[in-house]
Amino acid sequence: MLVKNITKALLLMVVAGLVMEFSLPARPTLYIIGDSTVKNTNQVKWGWGTLISDFLDTTKIEISNLAIPGRSTRTFLKEGRWAHIDSLLKPGDYVMMQFGHNEGAVPDTSKAGYRGVLKGTGKDSVLLNWTDGTHEIVHTYGWYLRKFVRAAKAHKANPIILSMIPRNEWAEGKVILANKDYGKWAAEIAREEQIPFIDLNGITARKYDAFGPEQVKTYFPADHTHTNREGARINAESIADGIRLIPGLKLNEFLKK
Repeated sequence: MLVKNITKALLLMVVAGLVMEFSLPARPTLYIIGDSTVKNTNQVKWGWGTLISDFLDTTKIEISNLAIPGRSTRTFLKEGRWAHIDSLLKPGDYVMMQFGHNEGAVPDTSKAGYRGVLKGTGKDSVLLNWTDGTHEIVHTYGWYLRKFVRAAKAHKANPIILSMIPRNEWAEGKVILANKDYGKWAAEIAREEQIPFIDLNGITARKYDAFGPEQVKTYFPADHTHTNREGARINAESIADGIRLIPGLKLNEFLKK
C-alpha cells in the first residue's frame, strides 16, 4: 500500500510539473537579420550578433542570429531568407534588422550590381532582365526595410531598425557617419512605421571618437568595415545602450543588470 501511495504521489508530481511547464508562456525570440557585420564565422572578423547574448538574459529570451555575410536587403529577400523568418515569427517576438553595407552598387545584372538597391525610401523601382529569362523588380533601400517591418507587424512581432555599424573611416578627427544616407533612411522608415530605431552608427561612432584613431584601428585588423571580437563587443554594447535610450521598449526587461 505504501509503495502504491509513493508511486501515485510521484506520478502526480510529474504530471503537475508537466502542466506547469506547458502553462508557462513561451519565451520570445529575438531574430537578428543583416550582413557580415552582424554575423561572421571568420576568426578575424566578428559580427555583433554573436556577442549580443553578453547583454541579454537568455533564460528569458531566445536569440536567433540569422544574418548572412554578403547580403543586402534585396538579396536577403530574393534568396528566400526573409520568407524563412516570416514562417517562424510568433506574437511577442522581436526582429532586429541592420543593413546598409552591401546596398551601394547601382542595381543591375552584373556581378557588381546584383546586391545593389535604389537609394532612399521612395516607391521608385527598376526592372532587371536576367540572362536566364527571369525578371526582377528592384526597389529602394527603404522599400525593403518597410517590407520586413510590415511583415513582422502582421505576426504581432516587434520590429526594430538599426543603423549600420560605422566603418573605420575618419574626417577631421571624427568617424564618418552614415547619417546622410543609409543611417538617415533607416531612421526615416522607423519613424514612418512608428517602431523603435537604434542609432548604432552614431552610438558607436561617439565611442570611437573618444578612443581615437589609433585605438580604433586595432578593432579592424582585416579592413575598414569588419571588426574583430573586441570591436564586435563594443557594437553589441552600443545596442544595449540604444535599448536603454528607449524607455518604453519592452526589450529593456531582458537586458542583464
